[in-house]
Amino acid sequence: MENSVETIESYFAIIRTSGVAVSINPQVTDDEVSYMLSDSGARVVLTDVEHADLLARLSPDLPELEHVIVARGDTSASDASTTAYEALANTDPPLSAPDDLPLNEPAFMLYTSGTTGRPKGVLLSQQSNLWVVAACWAPIVGYSSEDYILSPLPLFHSYALNAAVLATVAVGATEYVMPRFSTAEALRLLREESITLLLGVPTIFHYLLQEASDEGLGTDELRACVSAGAIMTADLNQAFEDAFEVSLLDGYGITETSTMVTQNWLTGTRIMGYCGLPLPGSSVRLVDPETEADVSTGDEGELWVRGPHVMLGYHNLPKETDNVLHHGWYRTGDLACSNEHGYLKITGRIKELIIRGGENITPVEVEEVVTQHPAVADCAVVGAPHEELGEVPVVFVVPENETELEPDDILDYCSKHLARYKVPAEIMVTDAIPRTGSGKTMRFKLREQLLH
Repeated sequence: MENSVETIESYFAIIRTSGVAVSINPQVTDDEVSYMLSDSGARVVLTDVEHADLLARLSPDLPELEHVIVARGDTSASDASTTAYEALANTDPPLSAPDDLPLNEPAFMLYTSGTTGRPKGVLLSQQSNLWVVAACWAPIVGYSSEDYILSPLPLFHSYALNAAVLATVAVGATEYVMPRFSTAEALRLLREESITLLLGVPTIFHYLLQEASDEGLGTDELRACVSAGAIMTADLNQAFEDAFEVSLLDGYGITETSTMVTQNWLTGTRIMGYCGLPLPGSSVRLVDPETEADVSTGDEGELWVRGPHVMLGYHNLPKETDNVLHHGWYRTGDLACSNEHGYLKITGRIKELIIRGGENITPVEVEEVVTQHPAVADCAVVGAPHEELGEVPVVFVVPENETELEPDDILDYCSKHLARYKVPAEIMVTDAIPRTGSGKTMRFKLREQLLH
């Protein structure tokens, strides 16, 4: 489903009946939806009328799927397995919901990009998520029942699930959930509603600064903004605060840790360009990826996390789970450094993940699509810096034999087989893809070409 009240209600309804809520990005392709529904073994799908036809097409190939529940639309012409969401919402249940799902059992499964190109289902519990609420949002950002939160975050993301759904309800705050982000609509809401907190990703704050730096946000109620999902530059953070005189709190989080790992506090010291301190009650290490020895203060190392917020594992992927969980520590694959006071700064990634406006993209999943095009002999995808989105995917393509390659044809092909945010921003034609002796793509050499 797209962002809606029904999406939030569905999260709670599923947990109340001891189910596992599997949230799926409505932008993904038919193939990706089919894979996630099959991989998760979904028995019930809650969707909206815009995606009902898609479910009808996929249902014959999903033997475990028993029910499709459609919100905000007419289901009278649908088959017997389709039920109207509104009919269920307005009917008393025949039995009271047991509400007996143990706090440490799987409650949420969120798909994240996998290194093999196939999304991995991250299993999270109520306990891991509510711990983040208690360790981060309530004490650090100061969530309370007095807050009126504005959230444009996509509700299938762990950031939104934790900060916009669970934390809001846990403290009794009020919230306005935007169906999707629009700079003009966000400014209207800030100016007409008594918004006290704004949740977003760096791209959102860039757009607001671009649009309203002269006249201001036009609100006296806003006490803070929170950014996560991608790296916030020091320049953007400082420029936003200078223009609007409101704190913009940067934090770092990942799906596998029920969102937040570090967060800047509303009170006390902040260092621009750093994503704050580890959450109280958790532990972090910065280690040499080769020796697994802790690095010295100020040196770059891989970030490892341990605490109650670490995932239960990847769904049906024991080997992949073992690869990242090491004696209770989760290996993030991200590179970071810390200063003498423990503030962390994300400096890069070991894993080749591209983060486009808060959306994760694995190069392999894009490459698998591009190489299927008949005019392509070989390709490689890298992330290119982008002023507004942070990063965008760029694909280097080697044409098949002497085939004349039309970049627009490749982009059109990608648009049919990939979610919109995964479609490359640019096609670069090249003679060969640089690889190691073992065949691994040397992406750093392609990035060097982009920068020069």
